[in-house]
Amino acid sequence: MIPQSKGKMYLSDERGYNEMPWFRTYNTFNFGRYFNEHKQPFGALYVLNEDVLAGGNGFRMEIETASDIILLPVVGAITVSTNDGHNGLLEAGQVQVLHLTRGTTFEVRNPYENDLVKFLQLWIKTPIATSATLTTFDLSHKDQLHTLINNDTYSLSIGKFNGRAETTYPLKDKAKGVFVFNIEGAFEVQYRLLHNGDGLALWDVDAIEMEALSSDAIILLLEVAM
Repeated sequence: MIPQSKGKMYLSDERGYNEMPWFRTYNTFNFGRYFNEHKQPFGALYVLNEDVLAGGNGFRMEIETASDIILLPVVGAITVSTNDGHNGLLEAGQVQVLHLTRGTTFEVRNPYENDLVKFLQLWIKTPIATSATLTTFDLSHKDQLHTLINNDTYSLSIGKFNGRAETTYPLKDKAKGVFVFNIEGAFEVQYRLLHNGDGLALWDVDAIEMEALSSDAIILLLEVAM
């Protein structure tokens, strides 16, 4: 029998869910009114939301703990602004990191009149202030992981894979854990099957092995302080 690394699955259909006529959100961890005793933060990562916004709509949130807010459009583009002066457009193929202190508010809006947009939010507790960064990436370079962000607290990577393509992610810091989120398609990660929206937390591991089980499958990996 092949030994499995220590891990925990976060199934897509077990996520928190909230819907309004103009907005849908799926919550991997406890968020807002959603609470499940088994969906506590994974290390410094405490929010992972998959959000859908209707045209011309937006929302505003206030940060309660100093955090890096990572925004990654999956479909379309969003505008992002904060009450301390940041304002910009973020498109699919880009990732934005904002370090926000307690009491800071940020707003996300759909700039299109009629089209839906979909994006990911990741919130990571990071007491050390970092500068706002915007990184562009190209998923047409397939079958490899692209490092988007790399700092002392976490490292974020993304990749798009052909069916049956394999790769290995060696941890940069073996004291950290890895959270894997399946954006599109199907993967086998450390001998566990992941479908769209599934997450997998792994710890006490030196490297992560994965294989795409469908064409154009997209996966996100966050190596994060525990």
